Amino acid sequence: MSRPRIVVDAMGGDHAPEEIVAGALLAAAEHDAEIILTGDEPRVRALLRGPGAERITVQHAPETVPMEQGASQALRAADRTSLGVAVSLVKEGRADAVISAGNSGAFLAIALIKLRTIDGIARPAIATVWPALDGPTVLLDSGANVDCRPEWLVQFGIMGSAYAKEVLGIATPRVAILSVGEERSKGNAQVLDAAKLLDEAPIHFIGNIEGKDLFHNVADVVVTDGFVGNVVLKAGEGIASDLAKVLRETLLGGSLLTKLGTAMLAPALRRLRRRFDYETYGAAPLLGLRGNCLVTHGRANRNAIKHAIHAAIEEVRHDVVGKIAELVSPHLTSV
Repeated sequence: MSRPRIVVDAMGGDHAPEEIVAGALLAAAEHDAEIILTGDEPRVRALLRGPGAERITVQHAPETVPMEQGASQALRAADRTSLGVAVSLVKEGRADAVISAGNSGAFLAIALIKLRTIDGIARPAIATVWPALDGPTVLLDSGANVDCRPEWLVQFGIMGSAYAKEVLGIATPRVAILSVGEERSKGNAQVLDAAKLLDEAPIHFIGNIEGKDLFHNVADVVVTDGFVGNVVLKAGEGIASDLAKVLRETLLGGSLLTKLGTAMLAPALRRLRRRFDYETYGAAPLLGLRGNCLVTHGRANRNAIKHAIHAAIEEVRHDVVGKIAELVSPHLTSV
């Protein structure tokens, strides 16, 4: 197939454009892909130095979407901003995927208006790859839709299953719904109704799981509404960050013997950090749109951007959008 064309919003995120450009350079040196950066062209070009620079092009955009800007304001200025221009390149067929570490609400709004949803999908969902103990789990929705209908949760399950199969390489992904108990009788009305519909969907639905199961890969895909999903995601990030802080204080603030033991364990501790670090997974796909869109963390550094570009390349190569459309069309209608 032709080289994937990945456009990155160079001005989005806490460390833009320096870390975004640096990550693009790392990816360009590793991957056979065309990378396009959108943003303030003079400022971006000044950072394009070193290996891979000749494989990156720049599309000028005079404005940036502030992190605090509302979706309606972002939409009005979309054609002048680095985020809006990046999404437009996908819409026009000049790029295969778009990545942004910027304002996620604005990204969702602009992508929804410009790209629209796949036939049979009512709402796009943010799919976060959750680093469980026995393998990754896809959690969706992670914040795009705080209020959901049961039939939307079914669509999330289908989309998550397609992503887990095509990108993560799981032959038959196990799909579960997050609830307050494993028994099918447990849950609110939304969960109970959605579970009945998931049983009939073209996926391997295994029933309910509880919050305690999220880190144990009991399911490959976990479905929930965006309110619960975002709370779970932020709680998990907070726990991981606090645990790392406690470990550092305990291991480095102890006796000489403790410090010597820590030095010996350093390689294993680094492997543990990488295993549960969001940077390793790069970005969360915004599934359900007629185009590959990936949201990465606002704090994303160059390593996270490099991995995000890798994730985008995999999504393009495996035609995730096409696979979702194939699964959805015979079974669901837009709501």
